Order: sequence, then C-alpha cells, then structure tokens
Amino acid sequence: MELSAPLAYAADPRQAADDAAALESAGLDAVWVAEAYGFDSPTIMGYLAARTERMKIGAGILNVYSRTPALIAQTAAGLDAVSGGRAVIGLGASGPQVVEGWHGKAYDKPLGRTREAIELTRRILRREVIDHHGITDMPLPAEKGGRLGKPLKILAKPVRPEVPLYVASLGPANVRMTAEIADGWLPTLFIPEKAQQVWGTPLAEGAAKRDPGLGPLQVVAGGLLAIGEDAAAARDLARPNIALYVGGMGAVGKNFYNDLAVAYGYEKEAKLIQELYLSGKKKEAEAAVPDEFCELMSLCGPESYVRERVEAFRAAGVTMLNVIPVGPEPARLVETVKSWL
Repeated sequence: MELSAPLAYAADPRQAADDAAALESAGLDAVWVAEAYGFDSPTIMGYLAARTERMKIGAGILNVYSRTPALIAQTAAGLDAVSGGRAVIGLGASGPQVVEGWHGKAYDKPLGRTREAIELTRRILRREVIDHHGITDMPLPAEKGGRLGKPLKILAKPVRPEVPLYVASLGPANVRMTAEIADGWLPTLFIPEKAQQVWGTPLAEGAAKRDPGLGPLQVVAGGLLAIGEDAAAARDLARPNIALYVGGMGAVGKNFYNDLAVAYGYEKEAKLIQELYLSGKKKEAEAAVPDEFCELMSLCGPESYVRERVEAFRAAGVTMLNVIPVGPEPARLVETVKSWL
C-alpha cells in the first residue's frame, strides 16, 4: 500500500508545495491537487514537479467539461514531462453546480464524457492520428461549422505513452465504468466497512469487463490522521467537510454525496444535514453528522487503533492510503504510518 496526501493549497500554494516536499522526505508517495473553482490544478502541479523529486503528482480532479480530451492529454503529457514520469491524472464529472455555474457548460452525458476523455487521452498519448466523432469531434466536421480542421497527432513526444488515469466516481453506473476502464478509482467519503455494501456489485460488474492489460484497479481513499491517546478528538475535524458535501454539494435530489450517505445507512441524518446546511445553519448541520460517520472515515486514535484502521482500509481494497495529518508534526505522522505499510 502506498501513502498519499491532498495538497492544502487554498491560502498559499508555494507554502503548500514546501510542506509537500517535507512530507516527501518523510516517505509520502503521492500528492493530490484539487481544483473545484479555486486555483487551477495543472499550474500547481507543475510547480510541485519542480519542488519534489520522487513522489507522484496527481490531479484530483480535472473535470471533463471545462477541458477538451485533447487538452487533458496535453496536460498529462506536459506534467509527465516536467516531473520525469510522475504524473497521475484524476478525471471526473464534478457536479452540475460547478460545471453550469462556474464553467457555463450544460451538465450532460457525464459517463459518456468521462469514457471518451479516457479513450482519447490514451490514444493521443500513444501519438495516434485522431479522427474521432462522438461527444467530441476531432476534427470538427463541416456540418458543425468546421472548415480547416484535419486529423492530427500530438506534436510533442510524451515521456510515457501511458499516464495513469483515475476516475472520481460514486454512483453505481459511474463506478462500474471506472472498474472497467480506469487505472484507478478516487471515491469520496469512503467508509471501508460499508464500501462493499454500496459499491461491491458495480465494482465486480466493471471488473468482469476489464482489459487484463490494465492490471488491478488502484483505489485511493483515507481520511484524517492523528495518533495519540487523545487523538480521537480530531475526528470532529471531519464534520465541516462531511456536512459540506452531504448538505451543500448540490440541490435536494441532486447531491451525489447525500445519496452516498443514504446508501451508508444514514438516511434520516443525511436529510437533516441537507435541510440545515441549505438553510444556512452550517454549525447545526455539522453537529448532525453521526459520530460513527466521522470515526469510520478517519484514522484518529491511539497507535494500536490507527493501525487497525489502516488494515480496515487495506481489507476494503485501498491500494493508496490518502491521509490528512492533523497536528504540529505532519512529517512524523507520515513517517510512522509509512513504516506500517
């Protein structure tokens, strides 16, 4: 099992990159850079490539609406070049509030777009001449306004003809597709003890169609990390994030994370969290998050307990444990957990 961490870059990306470099020295294997509607992730990832030497640099995630498949492939090739072959590209549909509200694109065909982005990115990185017509047309045909386009292949020679492509997915159809065609899976709010009941069937169905050449599906999941006799209190730090996702990431009936909480068995709590959050009562929404939810998606407690949590994630199929170290000595925490893996 590998060890990774998300980059906390909202305040100062340069300081965050310095922190990531220190964690690399402590044994961190990968860092993931989010985007949402903040700083773009490729810029930060390029800077990270210059500040680090060994660890993988992952996009977590690039959405498949605001960038064409060709641009996703160019980003993968560019990051892989400046990092010396350490790029990992996480892809996903994001959500309608960001796609429609920020990027001004219609939130349509999320699975088809993701599948097409993966197919075309792989073909482009292999330096194929692309003549493709689906959701994306390459080149644009005359009946859609094209006049001078012709089939092209990427001008640069990629460092690797295959850059790992991971998918952030939650719903059954999307998870099924991920297990079929992606190199890796980026689930959110992952509870290892409940993963099989929620995703076991679509993962198995997708795996049955998987090309053996892709190898086993890699799975990235984890949570807050704190080790000590009083470290269990750190679980409460998960409340704002859970409340934000379950309560605020989408309208009623259009929130994937709320659906996930319901699938986990927290139906009443999920409804209450959403009602409170959408009415502006964020603190009350955080308080409504079940203690068990906070506990099971984190790794906080005495050393023996945290070791048990690590093994729970491993048993659930996690191949890269993604942790958020809590406390004044994040490097020590990374070093400790890395020694267990």
